[in-house]
Amino acid sequence: MSGNVRPESMQRITTLELANAFIDEQIKEIRAQVGDGKVLLALSGGVDSSVVAALLIKAIGKQLTCVHVNHGLMRKGESEQVIEVFGKQLDANLVYVDATDRFLDLLAGVSEPEKKRKIIGAEFIKVFDEEAAKLNGIGFLAQGTIYPDILESDGVKAHHNVGGLPEDMQFELVEPVKLLYKDEVRVVGDALGLPHGMVYRQPFPGPGLGVRCLGAITRDRLHALREADAILREEFDKNGLAGKVWQYFIAVPDMKSVGVKDGKRYEGWPAIIRAVNTMDAMTATVENIPFELLQHITERITHEVDGINRVLYDLTPKPIGTIEWE
Repeated sequence: MSGNVRPESMQRITTLELANAFIDEQIKEIRAQVGDGKVLLALSGGVDSSVVAALLIKAIGKQLTCVHVNHGLMRKGESEQVIEVFGKQLDANLVYVDATDRFLDLLAGVSEPEKKRKIIGAEFIKVFDEEAAKLNGIGFLAQGTIYPDILESDGVKAHHNVGGLPEDMQFELVEPVKLLYKDEVRVVGDALGLPHGMVYRQPFPGPGLGVRCLGAITRDRLHALREADAILREEFDKNGLAGKVWQYFIAVPDMKSVGVKDGKRYEGWPAIIRAVNTMDAMTATVENIPFELLQHITERITHEVDGINRVLYDLTPKPIGTIEWE
């Protein structure tokens, strides 16, 4: 299954049986490609890179080194989950780098979205490159590229996976899921025995919360965004919406409005809820969330998250609005 065109005749992976057949086939292909070589993977903890990591661990074990860079823009509990699943349960060669301060210092005062993406993307590569330089004999780079990435990679996104690797990094690419759609990758993840929460994790942009903390990122607003987002995810899980809605998250803009707290006026940020369904991320429809649930989420966020005093619901489909705000 090579080449960049997904043959229309290819069977979609919808069952555990088909996923297991795919896994067996990929293990053979990976071993044939890699031999006794060493492979490096940037493990974000997202669905795609996690499935690729688990697949490679099954195929070549300790020949794989996973590097997880925590850029400080992860959702609540995500880096911890990567360490738990891959470092402890799967006993992978895992290099964990907490680069929070590096990223947030570089992003201070930068409000232009594309500039933020480029800083995050470039610094990620720099950190990753530094870690790669410490390792000997790496000949291959594994990536969680999936089919929609290939379709969208014609200049639409400045930061996709580890696109734009430095010229002097001479790696051969290993991309076992590049002909699959996101829903197929999840079936494969289930078959590999990854935790449900990881396999059905929300699609998450490379720059992470960096493109949801709108405008110039500040640590206090980023913290508020992370906490509000965790509440939204918890409530969607509890109310059976997690499996029904393709992507849901909070964006917090760099603006304040007046509110009332403890009988006093005070200024706070609004939290904007986005909840959409899509097949291919090219178009998206807005999910109809029960009003009572929206009220409950609003109640929780405005009372539990310091600095947020309003909750808004984004009703815009794609087109005309993109899924992400930035």
